[in-house]
Amino acid sequence: MDKSVLLTIIRRIHSEREFAPLLNLLTQEIKELIGADLVSVFGFDRERCELRSFFTLNNEEIRLDARLGVAGAVAMSGESVNIEDAPNHPLFYTVVDSQTGYRTQTILAVPIKNVREEVIGVCEAINKQAGAFTKDDAEILEAFAAHAGNAIETALLIHALRKEHERNEPKGEMQYKVEIGQSYLHNIVGMSPQTQAIVRLIDQIRESSVDVLIQGESGTGKELVASALHYNSPRYNHPFVALNCAALPDNLVEAELYGIEKGVATGVDKRIGKFEAANGGTLFLDEIGDLSLTAQAKMLRVLQQRSIDRIGGQKPMPIDIRIIAATNKNLERAIQEHTFRPDLYYRLKVVRIQTPALREIPQDIPIIANHFLKKHCHAANVEPKQFTPAAMHLITSYPWPGNARQLENEVKRLVASVRGKTIAEQQLDLPGEPGEKVTQEKNLSYDGKTIDEVVDGIERRMIEGALKKYRGNKQKAAQELGLSRQGLVKKLKRLAITG
Repeated sequence: MDKSVLLTIIRRIHSEREFAPLLNLLTQEIKELIGADLVSVFGFDRERCELRSFFTLNNEEIRLDARLGVAGAVAMSGESVNIEDAPNHPLFYTVVDSQTGYRTQTILAVPIKNVREEVIGVCEAINKQAGAFTKDDAEILEAFAAHAGNAIETALLIHALRKEHERNEPKGEMQYKVEIGQSYLHNIVGMSPQTQAIVRLIDQIRESSVDVLIQGESGTGKELVASALHYNSPRYNHPFVALNCAALPDNLVEAELYGIEKGVATGVDKRIGKFEAANGGTLFLDEIGDLSLTAQAKMLRVLQQRSIDRIGGQKPMPIDIRIIAATNKNLERAIQEHTFRPDLYYRLKVVRIQTPALREIPQDIPIIANHFLKKHCHAANVEPKQFTPAAMHLITSYPWPGNARQLENEVKRLVASVRGKTIAEQQLDLPGEPGEKVTQEKNLSYDGKTIDEVVDGIERRMIEGALKKYRGNKQKAAQELGLSRQGLVKKLKRLAITG
């Protein structure tokens, strides 16, 4: 194409100050230049892990979990994506087409970055009018994105002001269902590959009601995953019933699960069991590995026959139910030790999800900690607080044996006990070995140093650690640190780090 045309449009981008005309310029001019059927611009909110569309089909706003879909992958990786067969691509998010009635075939998406090399949006072109998007198309789109960052960053502020008003607009059933589901996905906080994999799997099976087994250590958010599975399924508007099997005495398991008829014994009233209470919806059985072998055998029959017998009942009662089971035990080992039935294990494990321990996803810890801090400051009606860089470094490096539950309890304590807006490392109460309290890093001293010097020191250690971990691979190190590769290179130069 004629470069003068491209330069003319770029000059118009820099001179345009009004939000709507700017986005109209971006979407319409790009659409014409590369022969796309539709062009959308999304803003990226890293803290909420959310994409928000500005212009889409019918000018309707779409809000998406950034861990889902092509645009989200581009936002988090900072790399462009060109897809020729969208419906069969693993990154493609089918819900948007379902919601709008549009049919996507080809996609070209590029990141929009600000002057600090942070991804603040995505420009996405859909359905090339003749064939697939080309390398030249990608270069044109990237050129536009490179000049649009500052304008889009300003537009995000304007968009936020309008959000509250638009939220009150009437919603269709499909949009309502999607927003409910995404609100539960947002409870699964984090952007690590392990967390992304869980969110994507929940999305992939959203149209199904298959049984799911969730395994993970205590405190890793298994019930959050179960809730997200339910509210992103066809059963979202039916009951979600949770039961902790470990808290049930053996003599009460059947009554709690299957119910009891009135008059079975003197003074006994009719009781509806958890299976019946969840009929039509989802039954979440937490710590299923603690059930006795007798209770496991009865549950296997129920799952095979999809009917229950109340204690004292005269005939089976059909049930339509989805089972989501969870355990912190190694069920494969329990099978070998003959404490868990293999047939029940394979019946439950139609889909298996492993929730990671916090020590396995250190890049998510700052996001999760800030999420809890914001949540509990709001709940306690106190002024917002923030962690100092040193405190956050200590939080990130701590192993958290109790996982997210332990982290949340520590944040609750800090919100209740710390006055002022800042939480310092000395105020953390992180137990180490018995009798030891980890409150500061002994090998660090901040006396006489500026905040910038302290932050530079922390950045240096984190970058050197990531480069050492990945043997100098800058792309992998940048991903763990939450940076683009180019952003990492700039920090290496600024901090004079060789590697």
